Amino acid sequence: MPRSLRSPRTSRPSPGEAAVDLGVSLGGLQLPSPIVTASGTFGHGAEVARQGDPAALGAVTAKSLLPEPWAGKPAPRLHMTASGMVNAVGLQGPGIAAWLEHDLPAL
Repeated sequence: MPRSLRSPRTSRPSPGEAAVDLGVSLGGLQLPSPIVTASGTFGHGAEVARQGDPAALGAVTAKSLLPEPWAGKPAPRLHMTASGMVNAVGLQGPGIAAWLEHDLPAL
């Protein structure tokens, strides 16, 4: 497995490599690595392990959630302009109770 995807907590340096502690403190919270995913890049969490070892990350920032399930903003979600586009995607989500029951345990 490439070195970058090994868990910083469990990886052992190869012969000739020095062990490096990547741990960081963030507001009193100790993280094993300074690498934190951007909001929503791994959806609600289950997608993390399909991309690599989640233990190599310091933290995962899940997508935004609403209290109740929401289907998302109806179309049209994008509007083209002369200089780009304006979006109002309003992504769908399962709601907090469903996320706590189904998605959080995988994290």
